[in-house]
Formats: sequence, structure tokens, C-alpha cells
Amino acid sequence: MEGIQGNAASQRSPFVLLVGGSGYVGLHLLQALACKASFKLAYTYTSHRLVASEVEQKLGLLPGYKVDLQSGDGLVAISASLGSPVVVINCAAMSVPRECEANPSKAMDVNVPSRLVQWLESLECTDPPLLIQFSSDQVYAGSKSFYLEEDETKPVNIYGQSKVAAEKFVKENWPNHVILRSSIIYGPHPLIPVTKSLPVQWIDAELSKGKPVEFFHDEYRCPVFVKDIVYVIETLLSKCLSGEKHMQLLFNLGGPNRLSRAEMAEVVAEVRGYDISHIVRVPAASVNRGVASPADISMDIGRVVSSLKLNSTSFKDGVRQSLPVK
Repeated sequence: MEGIQGNAASQRSPFVLLVGGSGYVGLHLLQALACKASFKLAYTYTSHRLVASEVEQKLGLLPGYKVDLQSGDGLVAISASLGSPVVVINCAAMSVPRECEANPSKAMDVNVPSRLVQWLESLECTDPPLLIQFSSDQVYAGSKSFYLEEDETKPVNIYGQSKVAAEKFVKENWPNHVILRSSIIYGPHPLIPVTKSLPVQWIDAELSKGKPVEFFHDEYRCPVFVKDIVYVIETLLSKCLSGEKHMQLLFNLGGPNRLSRAEMAEVVAEVRGYDISHIVRVPAASVNRGVASPADISMDIGRVVSSLKLNSTSFKDGVRQSLPVK
């Protein structure tokens, strides 16, 4: 794909806007989407200008747009330069539950895309752009296994509450949308390594020390491989660009395996050849994390598998692809 060109004619060509391009998922999506010939790509970042600069150099993109999702500052500059997007992928979020608990008003301001939708409403376009909004498995209460999309959302912490509020806002205020409730996202480092701790890499680093490490045995998730997320986004983009209009879809986006943290560690140990006896299984209640955490928010992913023909990656295969060969 060509980078975003400087002349007015090419700037007004159809484009996809990736909101949150300097985060973990955003970087993987930038790398995957930059080579697509069917659309041009623009992206936003909040504060990581250094990361953005490296991405632009490696992928041949012109500078991204600095956007503050709390105030909406920076959004008008995008439409002034490029016009109206055909798709907006919003993977920006305040996603650390403890930080959300400490600053609930900021969590709501960032995670509920009110400024983003207000900007979309201000654009002059025949068809409303498709908004792909990332949500979370933490919208569920955690009192049962394999939640369906129709099950009640009853979050136990501020982060989950902000994601429920975001879903409600999008459903009520934007007619063309897809909401993706993702689980723990894991995978290899993106093109530009992120400073954030990655789950599989953290487990690997701890077990590599050859000392006992504690892992919760009673909290369950369906960790999802980042390349499966990329596939889902690419499939949704294809549907939109081929003429499918006014989607109103909700998908659980997890992996195929229901696993506790201890079971995740056991898979990493098996793949990497570590001594499994160093995995110490402890209850989640043994640690005060400063925020309530749901016990079992495993999800049924049958809808996304059948609707988008997703060949979901097993956790073991994902771990093999996430860590360098020893």
C-alpha cells in the first residue's frame, strides 16, 4: 500500500482510521493493514510520539494524528486533511483495571467513545462509517462458564463498567457498528516492541528463572491470539468495503481454550521445557490487587467462528508462535 499521499486528490480517497495505533493491538493492526491495496490507512496515537515515529519509518506512513479521546482534540484535523473515513477501528482504551479503579471518571471519558462518535456525526457522508469498537470479557460477572453474547452484562469493577457504558453508547448513538468483546490478548511482540508487560512473555520470563512462581488456579479466561484479532478485523473490513452496509454486530472474541492463569503457565512450561513443579497454584483471593476481578469470564465464541469463518488458534499453538525458539 502507498503511504497517505500529500496531494488533495489522494487525501480524499477512501481511508480506514485506526484509533490507538501505538498500542499493542494497534501496532499489530498497523503492520497487517499497511500493505492493503484496497484502502489507505490513517492512525491516531495519544502520547507515544517516539513509537509513532518508528512505525512511520518502518511502514512508510506519514505522521499519525495525535488525538485526545477525553476532549476530542485532534479529530477535526483528520477530517480536514482526509475527509470521512469508511471504517474507524477503535482499539484505544484505558485498560488496566487498577488504574480505572483509581480514576473512574477518566476511565469513562476514555473508554466511552462519545467524542469519537460526535466527530463522526459531524462528517458529511452518504453512508455512516463502520465503527469497530473493542470491548472486553470483563463486562460479564464471572459467575459461570462460557458466556454468550446475550447473557447479562454485570461487571464487578470500573473497567468492566466503562466497557458496558461504551457498548451502550455505541448501540444507541451509531447505526453502523461492530462490538468485539476481547479476552486477554497475547502474541508476539509487534514491529515496535511495547513497554507494557505481555502475558505469555511475562510467564516465560518468570519460569525461566527456575524458581517457584505463584499463579491463580481459580480465575478463568479464554486468551485470544493477536493474529486471530487481526483476521477478524481484516474480514470485517472486507465485508464493509465490498458493500455490506449498516452492520449491528456483537461478538465474543476469545480463544478456543478456557484456562486459569496456572493452566496458561503449564502450557508455557510444556512448550518451553520448564520444570512444571515450579508452578505454584494459589487462589486469587490470596493476593490483594486493589480491584475486584471476575472469577470465570470464559466466553462461547461460536458466533464469531461461524459468522466470520475464524479458525481460532489454540493457546498452545499461539504460545509457540509468540516466543522465540530456544
